[in-house]
Amino acid sequence: MGTSNGKPKEGLVPKGAERIRLDEDEARTKNWKRWGPYLSERQWGTVREDYSADGNCWDYFPHDHARSRAYRWGEDGILGITDRECRICFALAMWNGRDPILKERLFGLTNAQGNHGEDVKEEYFYLDSSPTHTYMKGLYKYPQAEFPYAQLLEENRRRTRDEPEYELVDTGVFQENRYFDVLVEYAKNTPNDMLIRVTVINRGPDKATLHLLPTLWFRNTWVWGCTHEGCSLKPRIGLERENLLMLNHETLRDYFFEIGPHPKGGTPPILFTDNETNLQKLYGVENLGSYVKDAFHEYVIEGRKEAINPKHYGTKAAPHYVLELGPGESQTIKLRLYAEEETPSPEARESFDEIFTTRIRETEEFYNSIVQPKLTPSERNVVRQGYAGLLWTKQFYQYIVEDWLNGDPHFPSPPESRKNGRNSTWAHVYSRDVLSMPDNWEYPWFAAWDLAFHMVPFAKLDGRFAKDQLVLLLREWYMHPNGQIPAYEFAFSDVNPPVHAWAAWRVYKITGRKGQRDRDFLESMFQKLLLNFTWWVNRKDPDGKNLFAGGFLGLDNIGVFDRSQPLPEGGSLRQADGTAWMAFYCLTMLAIALELARDGERIYTAYEDMASKFLEHFVQIADAMNSLGGSGLWDEEDGFYYDQIKINGEIIPLRSRSLVGVLPLIAVEVLEEKAVKSLPGFYKRFQWFQNYRKDLGRQISHCEINLTNSHHHYLLAIPSRERLIRTLRYVLDESEFLSPHGVRSVSKFHCDHPYVFEAGGLRHVVDYVPGDSNTCLFGGNSNWRGPVWFPINYLLIEALERYHHFYGNNFRVEYPTGSGVLLNLKEIAQELAARMAKIFIPDEHGHRAWYGNDLRFQEDPHWRDLVLFHEYFHGDTGKGLGANHQTGWTALSVRMVEELARRRG
Repeated sequence: MGTSNGKPKEGLVPKGAERIRLDEDEARTKNWKRWGPYLSERQWGTVREDYSADGNCWDYFPHDHARSRAYRWGEDGILGITDRECRICFALAMWNGRDPILKERLFGLTNAQGNHGEDVKEEYFYLDSSPTHTYMKGLYKYPQAEFPYAQLLEENRRRTRDEPEYELVDTGVFQENRYFDVLVEYAKNTPNDMLIRVTVINRGPDKATLHLLPTLWFRNTWVWGCTHEGCSLKPRIGLERENLLMLNHETLRDYFFEIGPHPKGGTPPILFTDNETNLQKLYGVENLGSYVKDAFHEYVIEGRKEAINPKHYGTKAAPHYVLELGPGESQTIKLRLYAEEETPSPEARESFDEIFTTRIRETEEFYNSIVQPKLTPSERNVVRQGYAGLLWTKQFYQYIVEDWLNGDPHFPSPPESRKNGRNSTWAHVYSRDVLSMPDNWEYPWFAAWDLAFHMVPFAKLDGRFAKDQLVLLLREWYMHPNGQIPAYEFAFSDVNPPVHAWAAWRVYKITGRKGQRDRDFLESMFQKLLLNFTWWVNRKDPDGKNLFAGGFLGLDNIGVFDRSQPLPEGGSLRQADGTAWMAFYCLTMLAIALELARDGERIYTAYEDMASKFLEHFVQIADAMNSLGGSGLWDEEDGFYYDQIKINGEIIPLRSRSLVGVLPLIAVEVLEEKAVKSLPGFYKRFQWFQNYRKDLGRQISHCEINLTNSHHHYLLAIPSRERLIRTLRYVLDESEFLSPHGVRSVSKFHCDHPYVFEAGGLRHVVDYVPGDSNTCLFGGNSNWRGPVWFPINYLLIEALERYHHFYGNNFRVEYPTGSGVLLNLKEIAQELAARMAKIFIPDEHGHRAWYGNDLRFQEDPHWRDLVLFHEYFHGDTGKGLGANHQTGWTALSVRMVEELARRRG
């Protein structure tokens, strides 16, 4: 830090404890991130666990098998932790005395069971975490009545797509507050000395009993005969003394697990078994050993004493606490997991609670250093839980596709069909990393464009992690040799919007001040992104005319039909959003190339040349979008961009007003003339292009902002000034796109005026659906036909700010359309951000839009400070919908909430 007489040197700000830990971890002097919340909340029902012939992963490995069947590629548990290679796992298991099964993992509906697709049916919340996970806090709410598994299945099966989902709260199990709050906290004393504190509170009016089993186990790597795990010997958890377990694993140092006393005194009994499949129960064949994965269920619920190992060893162990709690009573248990080399000193053992107090204080100090100081307590709570959700959804993800395709030596070969099926052309993928997931239950696998958005808020939390994640998906064990970035586990070959370059550019700027930014990171990203850009150009421009067709492009059911499937009558598609994404990609690569072209006084001509290449490519795309065949994808009559389908030589515009036609607005970049002139090679080409390609040069606007200072700008954008104004009339119209909570994905105009397209004897309809999807496209679990989505809104807000930078304060449009109120584009961007932030902020009545009519989050003191970050939000009411823990890209909300506070301040 640099001190003199114990005081910081002038001009230096002392680093807080958490920032020092981040530095130590980055320098690899201390491995502070070895342990974290990397344990998934759902491993069953995933593609990587699916060895079926038909690829139906939900049916091949259902929830009902999960307690009895060893996983091949990962593990899951409730609010648990694991090391970064998922060898030792810890999570909570519990029983309320009434449930038919031991609660070891979260329950939810599969894609076929839910009336709107897969959906978790539990109440749990991520409350806090530091970036190095030296402090973490999570909350699970467990009903005291029998968990209504059958009721949830039956009622959701009965409901149609036009009805809302039937949730856990609808069953009545939380009435009279008859539930337990189970609060788990983790604190690290040293990188491999983890303190665990579990507090159980009876919220109900009567005495109640909870069986609590804090469970420790090894991921099963020893039965498959695989070689990549580096583990051929079966590990062991054994009893060292009354309250101490010893863990032996050939790839780890020895660990110890210290078990605290029962709150009423005495050491609880400790149960042992093996994390191995109960073959007898599931398949009617002899088990490999005497003790199997579901032994604790059999012991606690079925009373089978012989199910557990009386010799006190195995690969799975848990103390069995039976907690009897009066109304409002709380009881706390304390546990500790540590490496032998980091055995706590006697002083550290005595300071268990003090260590928690210190870590909580240090976490507060860290967030005080990064969050907007003018936040209200309610806003600060939203921001903190948004960041907590981002950090809790980091997950160990293992999927080695070649081994998955070929099968394991000790098990039957997979069906031959899989060698030509899902992900069969991605045999190079070797994923064994900690990755940022969209949602630990509904999407417990990485999605490339989701991850890119995650890293923008992550950059403020942990810049190193943000950069490493973006680099990772471009490494040779992820990116296809042809340059494609894998989309997500269900289909690596699907095409996500190309936002990786934008995320890299944003993270580069967020994580360093000008002149001190990580040029090596940006350069590394640029080189790999060139491969991906070339893949797009070669694969997704079917006619070679700079009009792109990328399939559904992450917007699921937004199209008139499924854009990832063969089109009616063998037609081909020209996509307004696909083309806009490529123009956006060009401009981001241009901005990066211009940044890399100069390093201090040195100019790199290779990057100047690349900047020229992306400039010209953008202009060609913009020209095709605006002019090809007369007006490109622009519809002069409507004043909007539309997809076009080409059938039997006829080009037909698909006149459904959606984000497809709004996305062309995001492809905008402002170049400072001074910066352009500082690069002679690029400027010479720039001038030549304007002088000798006037047919294309019209796509470049020039503006003199301040004649006194000769402050000149160039604008690169798809819409002209006039077309921008016409498009914004729709975007800012409350009867069209503008919702009280942001910009809708489909215009409300289609509520009364559905768009109908008939082809091939079929009738295709797009109407306004502000909430859950009413179609089965993409499983029906997400909806882009009316709700508000954070990622596209965020890009639109950024774009409006760039347009304002060029056009200035005198460029004003009506906001909302028809109101007579004129605002400049920066003010409109701020207003849109405020509308989205207010989804989470209480109004004058204390109501927050995201929870809809569920008044627990307004009136109940045990619920009202809890926040969920949904996948998307109802286009009229702002109610949260879809995956309810998708803090990933919805964590962009923290930046909007902070901007709201900054403006107010």
